[in-house]
Amino acid sequence: MPKSKTNAANRLIFISGGCRSGKSAYAQELAESFPGCRAYLATCPQIDDEMEGRIKLHQQQRAGKGWKTIEAPLDLSAAIDRLGDFDVLLIDCLTLWINNLLYEAEKKGDSLSEQQISDCCTELVNVCRQRGQTIIFVTNELGMGLVPADAISRHYRDCLGRCNQTIAKLADEAVFVVSGIPLVMKGTVPK
Repeated sequence: MPKSKTNAANRLIFISGGCRSGKSAYAQELAESFPGCRAYLATCPQIDDEMEGRIKLHQQQRAGKGWKTIEAPLDLSAAIDRLGDFDVLLIDCLTLWINNLLYEAEKKGDSLSEQQISDCCTELVNVCRQRGQTIIFVTNELGMGLVPADAISRHYRDCLGRCNQTIAKLADEAVFVVSGIPLVMKGTVPK
C-alpha cells in the first residue's frame, strides 16, 4: 500500500496504465493514504448490466472508507466546482470522460478535435489547481497496441492520447502502472 510522504495540498497526480493493469486499485490506495475527506468522481455511465456490475464492485471497494461519490460523465469542471470540501479527489477515469465527450458531440452532429480535447483538459487542470487539494487522475494508455482499423477508433485513440499528454504535462507527478506495479515517471509519488 502506498504511503504518503508529503503534504497533500495542491497536488495533481496522473496515473496511467493498460486495462486491468492495477491503476485504479493503486489510485484508490494512494488516495486512502492521505488524511482527510475523500471524494470519488466517477465518469462511467451505466449503459448495460455488465457495466452496472462493475460500478457496484467499485462502490463496494470504497464502502466504509469515507468516500463521497459524485457521478459526472461529461462536465468534470462543473462537478468539481460544485463539490463541497474535500482533501483528496480521485477522478476515475479520463478514458471514459473523453469517450463521453466524443459521443455527445457526435449525437449533436459535431466533432471534437484533438485541440478542443486538449483545451478541455487544460480547463479541467485549471479548475483543479484553484481547489488547492490533491487530485488524482486515472486513465488508460491506449497508444501501445495496434493501430485501430477504423477512423472513429483512431480518432478516439488520438483524442485520448492528447488528453493524457496534456494532463500528464501539467500534473506534478505521473505514474505508469504495469501488472500492478507503479513506475514513477515524474515527481515523487510513493510506491
